Amino acid sequence: MDQVSSLLNRPKSYYNVDGVGELGIGFMCLGFTFMSWMQLRAPEHSLWHKPYTVVVFILAMSGVIKYGSEAIKKRITYPRTGFVEYRKRDTVWIPLTVGAVVAAAIAVLLAVARRAQWEQVPPGSLIGLLFAGSYAYGVARTVQWKWIVAIAMTIASLWMALLPPKAVGAFLINITLYGVLLLLSGGISFVLYLRRTQAPTEEA
Repeated sequence: MDQVSSLLNRPKSYYNVDGVGELGIGFMCLGFTFMSWMQLRAPEHSLWHKPYTVVVFILAMSGVIKYGSEAIKKRITYPRTGFVEYRKRDTVWIPLTVGAVVAAAIAVLLAVARRAQWEQVPPGSLIGLLFAGSYAYGVARTVQWKWIVAIAMTIASLWMALLPPKAVGAFLINITLYGVLLLLSGGISFVLYLRRTQAPTEEA
């Protein structure tokens, strides 16, 4: 039964064999940080507070992640180690849905925090722990050294709960930290992947 489960999960683990999955999520985290920062800094009636601006920003960011990832895999990954064909649900609709939900959650959290002037940050810390848990289950359990990243995310989430009463700033700091950690982890995976695999030889 364990072997069957391992075979069924192999396509999902293969998606991040070159670190591209982590690079995409890291880029998304930093993108949300940038959007949230602009919303905090911009005047109340600024373009950054318009609902359609958020939608356009998310679509643009999702497009960069989707087509950028596809380009890397088509030009580098697939020629070296072959490919796994994913259902459109797994490559388009699920990432877009997750991105929209996360963006909405962050926007609502920041808006409530700014208006209510929270004096503590348990909601942000809880989101961070869920994020770290998802990373540990989906990524770290397939590559041992990535547990270091999962532990760092967990420590950052707990650290956020101990910060002085500045919920919005602490939340943005953590999202930025998650993005940086994922970019570093994905970048290391990508470099290791290039070193461990051989580029295809050109036929005469």
